[in-house]
Amino acid sequence: MEERAAGSATPAESTVEAMFREERGRLLASLVRRFGDLDLAEEVASEAIEAALLHWPAEGVPPKPGAWLMTTARRKAVDRLRRDRAYAARLAVLQVEADRAGPVPPAGADGDLPDERLQLFFTCAHPALSAEDRGALTLRCLAGLTTPEVARAFLVPVETMAKRIVRAKKKIREARIPFRVPGADELPERLPGVLQVIYSIFTEGYAASAGPDLQRIDLAEEAVRLGRILRRLMPAEREAAGLLGLMLLVHARRDARIGPEGGLVLLDDQDRGRWDRTMIQEGGDLVLAALTGGPPGPYGVQAAIAALHDEAADVATTDWPQIVALYDVLLALAPSPVVALNRAVAVAMRDGPEAGLALLDGLSGEPRLRGHHPYPAARADLLSRLGRFPEAAAAYREALGLAGTEPERAYLRRRLDAAEASGTDGAAGA
Repeated sequence: MEERAAGSATPAESTVEAMFREERGRLLASLVRRFGDLDLAEEVASEAIEAALLHWPAEGVPPKPGAWLMTTARRKAVDRLRRDRAYAARLAVLQVEADRAGPVPPAGADGDLPDERLQLFFTCAHPALSAEDRGALTLRCLAGLTTPEVARAFLVPVETMAKRIVRAKKKIREARIPFRVPGADELPERLPGVLQVIYSIFTEGYAASAGPDLQRIDLAEEAVRLGRILRRLMPAEREAAGLLGLMLLVHARRDARIGPEGGLVLLDDQDRGRWDRTMIQEGGDLVLAALTGGPPGPYGVQAAIAALHDEAADVATTDWPQIVALYDVLLALAPSPVVALNRAVAVAMRDGPEAGLALLDGLSGEPRLRGHHPYPAARADLLSRLGRFPEAAAAYREALGLAGTEPERAYLRRRLDAAEASGTDGAAGA
């Protein structure tokens, strides 16, 4: 299914693929829980999909497609193990260990799959794996991204990502990482990794790292879907609510971020009537859940910032003092140069461009901002507002060289042209 060209699927195949995208995480989780091997689970899941592509167009989609896929995949796994006795013996040892951690739960009374995705979330995010391997494996297994899509999300070659995913699976197998939800004492260490992976998917969808399009709506919506799953599976975790709220509040602006010809439209210029108010309301409710009942977490604070933007009638009436205060909290919880950059922009809106520019210049030595095009773009904007057009033009050129998508580059070229024209006009009038 990964190799199919875009737009080439028949309607029946598209139905199957959409169904698989919805059921894939549950199917994989149930198969891993039953057989104890991620490679086997992925192989037989793919074979079950191929069988569905063969049978469903003629026979119709079954009433319970997930259960049909699970039954088919399980039969194929049993056939595989009958043919490979050594493989079966190894998996039997893994299965005994898995059973000690907890018996395999039965399917629901109506034949539906048990929802074991939470175990798969935490297996993929186990601290025995490196941070980059945790992210790659979660994107591949739970988000259903292809290996090239995962590679793009991490900005590495496809071959590198394929090796990384194989390495992560091998580590799980050889270290015999248990397929289970961590205990209460482990949860604070493990949950942030799961949340970060989901947010990385959303970030790539909201602002694509490269390519012809500014947004990858499919990835953003997949991240929101995963966020809903995690929120449903962990209703007491306030940061799960905060992450989902943040994604909804930002994703609500998706239609207004793109102009009629596909160009980037910044927040200042967006038609707020095109924002998804239902999504904003849901996100706002989740902010309350994230900030109630204890100290705030980083995702809850970011969601609160997004809510203030979404609730304002325009940029001028936005509560910039409150946004700066929330960035102060966020810097204490999760200090990073990117948070400091965003805070500097908010300070510029509260106190004027000169104050914001001073803060940005103070970040000039941060290595993480050297290849981050929003940094020179933000400096260029503030320099333009101060009438320092030659310096603004230089900063726009720097940002243009770093921007990854064509809509971003087109926007920066327009801003560069305007800065250069203003600089020329100023020189002529001097």
